[in-house]
Amino acid sequence: MSFGYTVLGFGSGVSGYGSIEATGGTITESGVYRYHTFTSSGNFVVTAVGEDANTLEYLVVASGGGGHRFGGGGAGGMRNGSAAASAQTYSITIGAGGAGNRNASPVVDSTSGNTSSGFGLSNTGGGRATNAGAGASGGSGGGASASASGGAGTSGQGSAGGNSNQSASGGGGGGKGAAGKSATSTSQDAGTGGAGASWVDGNTYAGGGGGSASPAYSQGGAGGGGRGAGTYSSGGVGVANTGGGGGGGAAAPSAGGYGGSGVVIVRYQIAAA
Repeated sequence: MSFGYTVLGFGSGVSGYGSIEATGGTITESGVYRYHTFTSSGNFVVTAVGEDANTLEYLVVASGGGGHRFGGGGAGGMRNGSAAASAQTYSITIGAGGAGNRNASPVVDSTSGNTSSGFGLSNTGGGRATNAGAGASGGSGGGASASASGGAGTSGQGSAGGNSNQSASGGGGGGKGAAGKSATSTSQDAGTGGAGASWVDGNTYAGGGGGSASPAYSQGGAGGGGRGAGTYSSGGVGVANTGGGGGGGAAAPSAGGYGGSGVVIVRYQIAAA
């Protein structure tokens, strides 16, 4: 995923404006803000607090759950906040995406997403879609298959997965902004993934994976959700560093899509608005 910023070396600043000085992650600037983007675990280290601006704004997104046969994986939990900076080290953890299932012999089950944490927030990975029918709970819930119910989302982090009303199509995984759509009684109508939500950087995160049906496919939710598969095809993967859920796979030998990895982003003002 492209964040649309200019990558800078540490130490660039604006003359006459006292901003925070910090290291860690990929450092970029856009307008009057500096961003630190963490796509792997590390430390955000504040070395000096600004006289003119000392507020940190941050986004924490856990990784998405894996898709299974028919059901789409749920998006990783997403929360944001702000706090006054202090000179200290903030530990950042980025969750790896959940595994999609494999329908070919030997069958391998899907897994839920993993936790991302930072700035006092610890968000739950997206729920996996399961072969047992009901989607797993998570930051957002996994979509269901086999006439079962979607998994529950975690309050404040995401939404529920979609239900399945018959055996041959799956519900979409839940997203931060909306629940996954339920599959209808028609085998050609799988549920789309729930939409994610946007942040102040203008990007959208935490979309649910689309459910699968035969022969049609369904779209993943905006914010990195993987596309649900059509006949004998595999589910789309969740986009890396968005927390998007993996798309549901079709019949053997296809596979469910992997969930997208998580991300943590922090920004602060470096010039007068």
